[in-house]
Amino acid sequence: MTKVQLFLKGLSYSQTHSGAYALVLGEDEQNRRLPIIIGGFEAQSIAIAVEHDMNLPRPLTHDLFKKFADTFDIEISEVVIHKLEEGVFYSYIVCHQGDREELLDARPSDAVALAIRFKCPIYTTEEILEKAGVIMDEPDQVSQRQKQEVSNPPSASSPQNLSNKSIEQLKKLLQKAVEAEDYEQAARIRDEMGKRGYSGM
Repeated sequence: MTKVQLFLKGLSYSQTHSGAYALVLGEDEQNRRLPIIIGGFEAQSIAIAVEHDMNLPRPLTHDLFKKFADTFDIEISEVVIHKLEEGVFYSYIVCHQGDREELLDARPSDAVALAIRFKCPIYTTEEILEKAGVIMDEPDQVSQRQKQEVSNPPSASSPQNLSNKSIEQLKKLLQKAVEAEDYEQAARIRDEMGKRGYSGM
């Protein structure tokens, strides 16, 4: 399995899925992005972890996990998004306690929230990037905006009925969504294409 390191590029608020966000991961210097639809709680937890100066009166679940792990000398060395089936991403976290290593199944949203807190790398596979990644034409020009979206997510565009679109129409819509940095819509289009067995993205 060839692993590719990913970095947090942004969080985009979704108006098409109530309370949902698009978590945008991407390569550091390349133009490929991997959008993943996540829940509002997980998005909030990721945003809070990025904004280090935020002090909460009570710890969030991921902060409690980090405190628990620190107390018992457990480290997370890496997070791997390793599988995509029927539009659902699967990941695991690699944990160490002394010489003992364990791989624990985790949702990508939880895994990323923990990776930020443990300051450990996030990986996926080349196969998943080829299957579900979207390509930005000029990544350098949008990188700053994507970083700002983590703490100030923009509104997504109105939903469209994708089921009656042809593959060629979906390709054009996907390109427009990527150009507009609407990763939530891009993820929906990509998933619709995947349902039809199309993987040439």
